[in-house]
Amino acid sequence: MKLVYAIVDSDDAYAVNKGLSSAGIRATKLASTGGFLSKGNTTFMICCENEKVDDVVEVCKQFSKKRKQAVPASAVLERDFVNAAPVEVTIGGATIFVTDIERFEQV
Repeated sequence: MKLVYAIVDSDDAYAVNKGLSSAGIRATKLASTGGFLSKGNTTFMICCENEKVDDVVEVCKQFSKKRKQAVPASAVLERDFVNAAPVEVTIGGATIFVTDIERFEQV
C-alpha cells in the first residue's frame, strides 16, 4: 500500500476532489499554506494499492493547472523593493509525494 500526498493550489482543489471522487478514489482533504508565496493550498492524503498510484497522479495532473501570476518583487526576492515592478511566476500544478505505508485502517 501507498500513501499519496498531493498538494494542489486551492483554486484547483474542487476540480481535483471531483476528479478523484469520479475515479472512485477516496481522499482526505487538509487546508495547507505554501512557503513560497504563503498562498493557500489543499493537501490530499490518499491511501491506495500500489497499482492505483498512477491513477491518482494522472487525476492530479489532469485537474491541477499551472498558470502565471504577477506578484510583488519583494515576495520573490525576499527584499523590500518599494517601486519594483511585479515579477511573473508560475503557480499551480501539483506536488506529489508517494510513501510506503505499513498499515491502514478505517474504523
